[in-house]
Amino acid sequence: MSRFKDILNASIKSKDTEEWVDVWITRPIGLVVALVGKRLNIHPNAITALSMILGVGAAWMFYHTDLYHNLLGVALLFMANICDSADGQLARLTGKKTLVGRVLDGFAGDLWFFAIYFAICMRLYRTPIPGTDIEWHMWIFVLGYLAGIMSHTPQASLSDYYRQIHLYFLKGDSGSELDDSASQRAILHSLPKKQWLAQLFYLNYSRYCENQERRTPKFQLLRKKLKSTGNEQMPADIRRDFLAGSRPLMKYTNFLTFNSRATLIYITCLLGVPYVYFIIEVVVHNIIYIYMRHRHEALCERLAKRII
Repeated sequence: MSRFKDILNASIKSKDTEEWVDVWITRPIGLVVALVGKRLNIHPNAITALSMILGVGAAWMFYHTDLYHNLLGVALLFMANICDSADGQLARLTGKKTLVGRVLDGFAGDLWFFAIYFAICMRLYRTPIPGTDIEWHMWIFVLGYLAGIMSHTPQASLSDYYRQIHLYFLKGDSGSELDDSASQRAILHSLPKKQWLAQLFYLNYSRYCENQERRTPKFQLLRKKLKSTGNEQMPADIRRDFLAGSRPLMKYTNFLTFNSRATLIYITCLLGVPYVYFIIEVVVHNIIYIYMRHRHEALCERLAKRII
């Protein structure tokens, strides 16, 4: 039992960046799945593939309007998220960390939500827009595009970036996965042509990092100034003040991740009003996103001015 707790605690990087649902439910159950997978010699990529199947299965259930199918959708998406937690823990337990696994892991969550958004659009396609006799038709795809590509994607990307920044200030390089586009491009250019999968991954990942960096100019300035000092360790006062300013923002980054979105999907689909989820995504989540970004950039700007 003590070993289980030790492994579980090691998988939780910081209470600031973890949601209570993950700490108390997702990660413990995921660890049980990972330990069983290790005993049965199951590869982590198989768990990731299972999560993709479960996530797409959840989307198919949310396409239906009856309670039975929607409850199955809730169960399948919950299990997909458990597998998403388990595959990483299994990879750490077994040392089976591969580039293919990294590609699949990054793709899995995107696949779930793309399938769910598409299923919701198809579910509403021939239903009337509330308060009218006009059917949604292609307008629901417009709303789905605004909610998914234009809102969900940048929100999730920046939320993850802010959590990695927080971990960088909290634990340093070893406790964070804070990458930069320049280093990822360097890896890309060092790869031989025959490693096309690796090239594709690092091409996309370097662009992903570039997108995060473009939206955080004040943090990039702060990071540049910290590196220019030549100190191996970050100044203690900068670390302390950054964490003091960043910690209150973690509740917003956590809100713009899986659990809140999944909960809203569960509720709106079960109530038969999934279009409400799209509207919340476009309006409420974007307000939170804009506020979070403004606060974070202002914090970085203040601290950058203190470094000469």
